[in-house]
Amino acid sequence: MLILVFGVLALLFGYLFYSRLLEHIFMPFRADTPAVAKADGMDYVPQRRTKNLLIQFLNIAGTGPIFGAIMGAKWGPIVFLWIIFGTILGGAVHDYMSGMMSMRHGGTSVTGLVPRYLGKWVRYPILILMVFLMVMVSATFARSASDLLVEITGISLNFWIFIILLYFMSSTVLPIDKLIGRLYPVFGVLLIVMAVAIIGGLWVEGYAFPDMVLENLHPHGDDYFPDMFITVACGAISGFHATQSPLIARCTVNERDGRMIFYGAMAVESVVALIWATASLAYYGGTAGLTDALASGGASGVVYDISIAVAGPIGGLLAVIGVIICPVTSGDTALRAARMMVQDDRHMDPSNLRATIQLTVLLSVFIVGLCLLDFSVLWQYFSWLNQTLACIVLWTATVFILKTVSHRYYSLMTALPAMFMTMVVTSFIVSTGQGLGLGHVIGMYAGAAMTVISAVLYVRELYLLRGHETASFP
Repeated sequence: MLILVFGVLALLFGYLFYSRLLEHIFMPFRADTPAVAKADGMDYVPQRRTKNLLIQFLNIAGTGPIFGAIMGAKWGPIVFLWIIFGTILGGAVHDYMSGMMSMRHGGTSVTGLVPRYLGKWVRYPILILMVFLMVMVSATFARSASDLLVEITGISLNFWIFIILLYFMSSTVLPIDKLIGRLYPVFGVLLIVMAVAIIGGLWVEGYAFPDMVLENLHPHGDDYFPDMFITVACGAISGFHATQSPLIARCTVNERDGRMIFYGAMAVESVVALIWATASLAYYGGTAGLTDALASGGASGVVYDISIAVAGPIGGLLAVIGVIICPVTSGDTALRAARMMVQDDRHMDPSNLRATIQLTVLLSVFIVGLCLLDFSVLWQYFSWLNQTLACIVLWTATVFILKTVSHRYYSLMTALPAMFMTMVVTSFIVSTGQGLGLGHVIGMYAGAAMTVISAVLYVRELYLLRGHETASFP
């Protein structure tokens, strides 16, 4: 329990102090935000900051801070350090910067921000990557929620996929304040309450909570670097969040609210990740029992078992429902983000309901195809694509700071986590069978080489980038 308490306090101090420095980068604040200047009743809708905070939290949460944290706990309590410090120094910085950059540029999607600062040549590659990632996210979250619903109800998988995709499409074509704005704040509170209920139940029933050790406790001896940093995505840092932040950037009426909405939502998500990582290790008595449970029933089975055992049939059912809400309410906003990206790039009017519906249906067809794949396969590819996007967005934020802030060394706040994620992503892609499959040693050398190259390019731009249109980061 001490690790969990320390983690929550560390995240709180990160929000109270480290985020203040980030906020200072964007001084002075403009009063006329896109929510006010471009209000259209569809995507640009002014909303209160508490509502925006809960919507942002639910949008970015998905299954990541639950399933990702549970699967990351196979390496033992060392996962807590990644969740805590990865969030404070990387994930929350990433989310705040992506949200504020979007707000500064009229609520533009990440597909517009990246070419603006890394070069126009990446416009179509990044658009294709982002739309594909959003479709994969929707499919991943629809499948994970469907798997849990099948386990609870016994009704067929295809039925639940159909129902969830129907909801996704409805949420995508309706104005943001009609469905998302009304339901998500309630669901956000429910998700937090359910997580607290799980950890509280474990404590009351006397389960032994894990002690902090810095060893790799994976039962099969799998290397924690870079695998653990890819597996635990949304609980520490996630490129997916950069696709969600513009949705709320278009609804924020004051730039001063950005710190609470973007940095704060990521901190809350990490608390949820800490709770589920702690709960899985405590309930199964360590990494060996957890790994066996994941092998037999998957992450959804682990969630179901813990919830029913700790909270009883009724409480457990409510807890599982809370976990189902997570992926469903991120999958629909992923589809909405994909729709917005295409419309932004093609300069399409979202108020044209017929065109919006046609585009949404077309994207949904691809989601259906991906939903038929196994969840573990979807998650593997989602994870490293997701972290690759996080790396790209952090480099984009670095160039943004270099070009717009007088104190250029502030760019270290994004450049350092960008270098770290460059190492993680490169070494994983080179070493794993999901990428080049060249082995761990070669992967580490490749990751180190790419990190050195990116560091050299960063130092070069730190001193030379003054008024240029692009930078040469990887």
